Amino acid sequence: MSDQEILDKLRTILHDTFEIEVTRVTPEAQLFADLDLDSIDAVDLAIQLQKLTGKRIQPQDFKDIRSVADVISAVHRLMAV
Repeated sequence: MSDQEILDKLRTILHDTFEIEVTRVTPEAQLFADLDLDSIDAVDLAIQLQKLTGKRIQPQDFKDIRSVADVISAVHRLMAV
């Protein structure tokens, strides 16, 4: 999956799950500061990413994710395993 494909899927997930406008979801967007996610939302996002990749996300792998670009990188890592 390309970065753009992951970004498109992430935009859909964030819109459908958290009602975030897709135009706000850019690689530079910070999950907590710009998109107003909180720690509970981060757990929900991790669950959605598990569904997307078919792989279990370890909490330590997700704790350093701060931006949409970080999420894209994490999805690439999960899919490479």
